[in-house]
Amino acid sequence: MTSPYIPGPQGWQQAQPQQPQGWQQPAQQWQQPAQDGQQWQPAPQYQARQEQWQPAAQPAEPQWQEPQYGKGQWQEAPQGSWDAAGDQSYPGAVGTSQDLLPVDEFADDFASVLENTSVHRSTIGCVIPAYNEAESIADVIRSLLEQSRVPDVIHVVVNNTSDDTVAIASEFSGPHEVETELGLQFTEVFVHDIGKNPDKKVGALNYGYALVEGYDYLLGVDGDTTADRRAVEYLENEAVSDSRIGGISAIYTIDDRPIKGFIAKWLITGQRTQFAAFNLQNLLRGRNMAVLGGQFSIFSTTALRDVMKANHQNSPWVKDSEVEDSLLSLQIKSAGYLTKISPFARADVGGMTTLKGYDAQQVKWTYGAIELMWPGQRGDTKGQPFHPNLRLRWFEQFSMLTNLFVRVVFITLLVASLSINAFVFSAWWLIPPFIAAALNYRMARAMEKSNSRDVAFAVLLFPAEIFMWIRISHFIRSWSRFLSKKKVDNWALQARAEKGGASLGHWAPFIILAIVAVAMAAIWNLLDPVTQSAILWVGWPVLGIVTVLQTLTMAFKLFQRHQGYKV
Repeated sequence: MTSPYIPGPQGWQQAQPQQPQGWQQPAQQWQQPAQDGQQWQPAPQYQARQEQWQPAAQPAEPQWQEPQYGKGQWQEAPQGSWDAAGDQSYPGAVGTSQDLLPVDEFADDFASVLENTSVHRSTIGCVIPAYNEAESIADVIRSLLEQSRVPDVIHVVVNNTSDDTVAIASEFSGPHEVETELGLQFTEVFVHDIGKNPDKKVGALNYGYALVEGYDYLLGVDGDTTADRRAVEYLENEAVSDSRIGGISAIYTIDDRPIKGFIAKWLITGQRTQFAAFNLQNLLRGRNMAVLGGQFSIFSTTALRDVMKANHQNSPWVKDSEVEDSLLSLQIKSAGYLTKISPFARADVGGMTTLKGYDAQQVKWTYGAIELMWPGQRGDTKGQPFHPNLRLRWFEQFSMLTNLFVRVVFITLLVASLSINAFVFSAWWLIPPFIAAALNYRMARAMEKSNSRDVAFAVLLFPAEIFMWIRISHFIRSWSRFLSKKKVDNWALQARAEKGGASLGHWAPFIILAIVAVAMAAIWNLLDPVTQSAILWVGWPVLGIVTVLQTLTMAFKLFQRHQGYKV
């Protein structure tokens, strides 16, 4: 048994347990506790040792260190991968294969992030079918190059020309860089002289389509049409916004400022009113366009391909109809697409400054519309009387027939009544002309670029009335040509009329009406007074009923809301 005491210099002392070598009494190694207000410190000889001492190692949570941006601390992920770089690339960070990489620099705002975003930009190929357009082709190309949204390519397809159209257009050929508010844009102009082309404008359009069928949209522009600066931008924005749209037409009018001559100005003013009425009717019908006119319209190439497939065609336009744009519009609608008119895009088209030219153009248009409307098969053209795009055409034809009936019967009854002193004036007959003048005035005020000539044309009544008789003559010629089944080349007739070729065809309806009037006068004089009175007794009430219905229709248009549209 070991004793707890051992002998010492001063007698027996309590034994101390044996300590490891180098260990000293804590009381001898550490300083006395600090006084109040003083900080405790280890003994001087143990300060260094205390700094080196570490507690027993325990599994510690790794701590993420803030990356040093711009100093190569991060490793860029491989192309097309969202996996983060390995941990060795940024020491101290816990990384997994699913961590996202930070950008090189924080974006100042959301817009700066979108600047580097890659998005699809639609492409537009422009096709300009040109005939003898030496006077206008330079302005047309210049108008396209000055657009806020410049077409990606411009193809001028010249056919059957006999003037300097090719030489003038070639001055613009080549690449062009255009700086607009939408940024720097690039386009290139190509001029194609395809020589003799039996299919005329249809052939030129199909030639151009083959050049731009890989683009998203085809912009068709006539060789005498200039557009407002943002027209292409407006058409593209709406077309891109709705994939159901197969084509969109601009609002057409005629710039009458360069027109010289009294007859030419009067004809142009009448055509401006005619365009305005047609455009407004389409705008008020939900902006559903009956005809995507070739003057300035944009087409979805996807819709054109669907039309070709549905109708077993090798090209979008066919020469079956006198009005190739009307037929294509029907086909696009039948393929399930929308045909629209833009409320913002505007274009100035070429007008007819001579009676012969205007007559040839209107007869061609009306004849082609009748072919599409009338039931039955005529060659390769099949009538579609119930097609929704032809409802407005039916209304136009019925309206012209009513105008013809009211005017001819009124003049006939008036002359017949005066011949036997049976005419009695009634102020009620002043209401229809007054409503007509008011309607024409409101139409003039609805024009975007209305002028004093448009207003005078409306309120003076006689200029508009004479112009209506001109349109009635076109109506008569078109229907007589269709019903007689006479085959003529209306394209060639229009081209010859525009050149000023000699022809009296546009006077034929008036000559026929004069002959009919003389014959009716002779027959009237052969009738006895009782028969004459009976005819007048029946004729005036019938005319009155038709006139009342026509006046009510005009009054409805007069008070109809235009919904803010300007044409």
